[in-house]
Amino acid sequence: MATHLITGAGSGIGAALTERLAERGDELWLLVRDAGRAAQLRERFPSAQTLVGDLADPARLSWAFSHQSVPARLDSLVHVAGVVELGPVGETPVATWQHQLNVNAVAPAELTRLMLPALRTTRGRVVFVNSGAGLRVGPEWGSYGASKFAVRAVADALREEERENGVRVTTVYPGRTATPMQEKVHQQEGAAYDASRWIDPASVATAIITALDLPRDADLTELTVRPGS
Repeated sequence: MATHLITGAGSGIGAALTERLAERGDELWLLVRDAGRAAQLRERFPSAQTLVGDLADPARLSWAFSHQSVPARLDSLVHVAGVVELGPVGETPVATWQHQLNVNAVAPAELTRLMLPALRTTRGRVVFVNSGAGLRVGPEWGSYGASKFAVRAVADALREEERENGVRVTTVYPGRTATPMQEKVHQQEGAAYDASRWIDPASVATAIITALDLPRDADLTELTVRPGS
């Protein structure tokens, strides 16, 4: 039985992944932002344990974990949680840049740092669920794209730094996926939202599980998932 710590388990890709791993009996730790959210997820996933920490305030994650039980060993750490705010660079305030950078890049880096001892114990895997915006950026995607390019840099550096410790690192770049975040993006774009046009979150979860289950004779470092025709 493998042990996983997952962020963003409450909806979308994170929920689909958590459901799949729970069904097969893996041990799950779910990072949540507050006690209320923890109660909701424990009701939804009764076999899971929760860990409270606010990704919007990465500087306090270490303090938060010092007051809780944390996993001593991890087979994987899967970063799914994220936020998005669109807007032209010329109209995006510092607070919007900082919030997205904190949640999407700085917090994953800090959470990884704190969990590395548990990951090294098992020669585990870190999965960063990035975005197509981590590869290329169009108009009004500047601040979000910057946060995703930043987490790509974190993943690439970590992969080389932890190679000798046996910790493997995978980045998944999903295209537009039918999640609540995607619905919000459409609202910001002023476009009609049709979930059937986009990737099912369960399909991205399948890609993540493929990386998690890959035997050690091979490695999956980067994976791009795009909507089918």
